[in-house]
Amino acid sequence: MKYIFVLVALTFSLISYSQKLKFKVLGEKDTTVFLVKYYGKGMYYADTAQMKGGFVEFDGKKQKPGVLALLMSGQRYFDFLYNNEEINIETQGPDFIKNMKIKKSFENEIFLKYVTFMNEKRAKAKEFSDSREKLKKGEPEYKALTTELDKVSKEVVAYQKSLVDTYPSTFVSKVVKMSMEVEIPEIPRKPDGSMVDSNFAYKYFRDHYFDFIDLNDDRLLSTPIFHNKLDFFFSNSMLIPNPDTITKYAYRFIDRINPKSEMFKYCLTHVTSSYEKSNIMGMDKVFVKMGERYYCAKNSDGSTNVTWMEKDKLDDLCKKVNTYKNLVLGVVPPNISLVDTTDVKWHDFYSLKKEYVVLYFWDPECGHCKKTTPKLGELYIKKLKDRNVEVFAIGKAIGEDFPKWKKFIKENNLTFTNVAVTEKLYKAASQNPLQFVPKYTTLESLNYQETYDIYSTPRIFVLDKDKKLIAKSLSISQLEDMLDHLQDKKDLPKLFPPDPEEDEHAKTN
Repeated sequence: MKYIFVLVALTFSLISYSQKLKFKVLGEKDTTVFLVKYYGKGMYYADTAQMKGGFVEFDGKKQKPGVLALLMSGQRYFDFLYNNEEINIETQGPDFIKNMKIKKSFENEIFLKYVTFMNEKRAKAKEFSDSREKLKKGEPEYKALTTELDKVSKEVVAYQKSLVDTYPSTFVSKVVKMSMEVEIPEIPRKPDGSMVDSNFAYKYFRDHYFDFIDLNDDRLLSTPIFHNKLDFFFSNSMLIPNPDTITKYAYRFIDRINPKSEMFKYCLTHVTSSYEKSNIMGMDKVFVKMGERYYCAKNSDGSTNVTWMEKDKLDDLCKKVNTYKNLVLGVVPPNISLVDTTDVKWHDFYSLKKEYVVLYFWDPECGHCKKTTPKLGELYIKKLKDRNVEVFAIGKAIGEDFPKWKKFIKENNLTFTNVAVTEKLYKAASQNPLQFVPKYTTLESLNYQETYDIYSTPRIFVLDKDKKLIAKSLSISQLEDMLDHLQDKKDLPKLFPPDPEEDEHAKTN
């Protein structure tokens, strides 16, 4: 009796976990076809098999739940849901969805009905919309078509709600619910009829944007929907492009997610990398805040929630965060104290009593610097010097670069403050930095390239009278325009018109 029970249990186990994905595509030639999976914003090959007589089969146990697709020759494909169940689908081109029959798969029966319904309503809405575009808003027919469009929209919402309520435990209901739009309630009004808050609709939409997304369900990452929803929220279309605002909502969003989940890894990585690479000035502050709060912070046991990163890569990221946090807009960056062309006299920018200070990092042998630096010298002489603005230029002057640095300064009449780690200073500091630190300078100054993340030149930073960083990564034309506006000189003729190549180089530098 015991052996019979074991045999029955084993047979039941094999049946339960045998998840074949079977497809019959009528009229297809014998060829290699692919199983494709969605993840984030992309589609990736998941498996390969030979189609014979229009029939092909895959092993579902190799796949994670999500939206998959059968990809055939000519880049033709159709989507289906996989949720650890056996699947048997039959269809025929060219319209695979219209001709589809679900032989086996409860999830896909629901999914197919939903997709069919949505396609019908989408076609009807397009018909009404195209007709309405030919009319003027005041015409009766225009209003009638608008009513029909609203009716279609309500039918879609009603269908989605019904599906979610009828099949709450299915994966397809999670996918459909994620596609639903936030319904904004009527705007609250005062007794006199005026709005309590003119931004109520936007705020409600923003604050309830993720209500229909189960952030504890990693399967949703493997759909073509989630990434687009996430990407839209952290865009200028939703959030004001202000690093503090973005950080606030990033914290609020990511703190809701289980730190041990794939969802946490994906969302944190997406937000962090997006703002690390952003070309919008100041957005690197979001990268710093994400790094400090999630990557570099330690749990009570000394571990980190970022378990997917190798230690050396995580250490590099935290090192970068530690550097960047001193270079984000609004902070006072580390002082630089170095010698000038005399190789004797020291200068530091904290001591400059100016309305604005421009930090300029350059290399006399750098191609872009040879073009940019003379422009800065001319801008300084003709505009900035008499307007209480100082340029504090840090050049490369070690080894053979020292005489080249001095020569370039002289030939181009660079009358602003020029300092560098010179060959003499470099050798002496290499032997014993304590002869200069802290009497004349700091280790951060001597290692300014690392301190200021200067690995390509030229680089421009702009500081206010309190030495707070207010701008960076500007071209000369952008610097001129910015200071003209800040000092109420915006009507002055410009010395340097925008240079697309220079502007692009500054932005990515």
